[in-house]
Amino acid sequence: MSDFLDVLACDAMRTIKDGFYETLEGTRSLNLSLKEAILQCRNAAVISEIKLRSPSAGVLKENSELRHIAGEMEDGGAVGISVLTEPKHFKGHVNYLAEIREQVNIPILMKDIVLSPIQVEAASKTGADAVLLIQTLFERGYCEKDVHGMIEDCHSRGLEVLLEVHDKKELRPAANTNADMIGVNNRDLKTLEVDLKMARRVLTENDAGGKVIVSESGITNPEDIRLLRGFGVHAFLIGTAIMRACSIKKKVKELVASF
Repeated sequence: MSDFLDVLACDAMRTIKDGFYETLEGTRSLNLSLKEAILQCRNAAVISEIKLRSPSAGVLKENSELRHIAGEMEDGGAVGISVLTEPKHFKGHVNYLAEIREQVNIPILMKDIVLSPIQVEAASKTGADAVLLIQTLFERGYCEKDVHGMIEDCHSRGLEVLLEVHDKKELRPAANTNADMIGVNNRDLKTLEVDLKMARRVLTENDAGGKVIVSESGITNPEDIRLLRGFGVHAFLIGTAIMRACSIKKKVKELVASF
């Protein structure tokens, strides 16, 4: 039976086929390490996400002054910026990466439903430093290469990899890859339901291979960050709560000062 992740994957295949990732605005490349930025951060390592729409929450920002938003995130102390580039469900665009790269000097993560090396090449050309890959998509056979081949493709282009898992059974194979970081998504992409304690269930008594752990989805306040830190999480990818804030800079500062 199909679920929402299958919908995302099928739409992504059509988007790739339509050439969405082939008409690009090239930009500078800073070759920054998101992993090292997380490890060197003395406060809460917040990866602040730019997304204009969420399938679960609807429209988050009518005003799409992306450079201003990105600048506010950097000034607020974000360790990196995640950029939604998926067009149909998140109103993203791959050229947003280039626009934001021109504004900020911190690592940028391309977040999308990545199935093809064409998307990896697009990330590289438009100034990203890292790419999100989703373990489940490899297990379901949607990707053009296996997970090891896709990670190698990212690394060959100077891009780090955040490999996303959702449950315990996905953690072990993810930990045995050359991914630079592992993301634990608190949102079940099959149902869109969120459970912040997912990180505890995934990480407790499971070996993550010493990799940097990033918690994703459903994080709204410093209490959430402190809870997740107790589960062994190193960084916190936060989108909706920041995009909805009256002052993005103040919200990011609040989250960064969580501990």
